[in-house]
Amino acid sequence: QVQLVESGGGLVQAGGSLRLSCAASGLTFSRYVMGWFRQAPGKEREFVAAINWSGGGTAYADSVKGRFTISRDNAKNTVFLHMNSLKPEDTAVYYCAAALGPAVVTTTRRYNYWGQGTQVTVSS
Repeated sequence: QVQLVESGGGLVQAGGSLRLSCAASGLTFSRYVMGWFRQAPGKEREFVAAINWSGGGTAYADSVKGRFTISRDNAKNTVFLHMNSLKPEDTAVYYCAAALGPAVVTTTRRYNYWGQGTQVTVSS
């Protein structure tokens, strides 16, 4: 079965950096758009970033543009989220997701598979 396993979360001070990883198995990784979403307590899950199969197409939420970078390694079936200049408002559970198809998508309903999430906490 399809599994998406996130790692790399943790506690970091404001201004710091983290790199999240998501290892995928059970699917043809290169056929999927990969995305990152996040959900803070009491809030809806929101789009963070997505990348198409080749890595040539990406999309970012306005709140993370210029600070976060999404990348993928198709040889290792892994997608990354490099997070710099972290802010307390970035605190959330971060989820990796996979959407079948060529075009970058940003809505939760377009994603077929989800990971269990990894906690990111940014202290002020």
